[in-house]
Amino acid sequence: MEASIKSKTSPVIPSKEPVYLEGPKSRGYELLFAFRVFKQFMKGFRALHFVGPCVTVFGSARFKEDHPYYIAAREFGKRIAQAGFTTMTGGGPGIMEAANRGAFENGGKSVGCNIVLPFEQKENPYLHKSVTFEHFFVRKVLLVKYSYAFIIMPGGFGTMDELFETLTLVQTKTITQFPVVLYGVEYFTPLMDAIREMQKAGTISPGDMDLVLLTDSMEEAMAHISTYIRSNYRVKPRKRHWWLLEKR
Repeated sequence: MEASIKSKTSPVIPSKEPVYLEGPKSRGYELLFAFRVFKQFMKGFRALHFVGPCVTVFGSARFKEDHPYYIAAREFGKRIAQAGFTTMTGGGPGIMEAANRGAFENGGKSVGCNIVLPFEQKENPYLHKSVTFEHFFVRKVLLVKYSYAFIIMPGGFGTMDELFETLTLVQTKTITQFPVVLYGVEYFTPLMDAIREMQKAGTISPGDMDLVLLTDSMEEAMAHISTYIRSNYRVKPRKRHWWLLEKR
């Protein structure tokens, strides 16, 4: 009796409850899950449709304000703004906050795609527009969808996930070959060595090494991004429709 009462009062889709090895759930559960994912995508599309061409900055949430990588990310945000692009990040603290802050403080557009997490992740105060998602895969789609270039700064598992997903999308021509910059030679050299081992083993093609620029020079990074984008893309302004409740 107690079990049946509990099942009746439990939510159809518990919020981010960690459950493993359960296999398929009920059809109703899966349908509602798909609907919630669809709602998140639509919320993101509506919020970000007019943000303009973005440069996305990935990096650790754990660096504090006085850390050299935080300072560098803040400068990147400033330079992205000066180049006329929108700075997009995961919307949280650390590198994300620094890049948004650099744009925000220097007259540029600053956008964040946040994620619901039990720790670390909270919305930083330097955002003109922010969208919060429940699922990483939805968030990553939005971080890539509006970006014309990617700056990868030192980070952990999440940053590496974002880096390799972006590289995979470029490698497989799922997205255009947008510039991907790794900033931090000392930090990323072991990773690049591992990627070269992949090439030696034949698991990636020699040309795949050209997908990434590794540098410690902000000037080189921004020149690489700006030259590529301005040579290959023209951004058309998007018209707002009153009947879609799109605000001016």
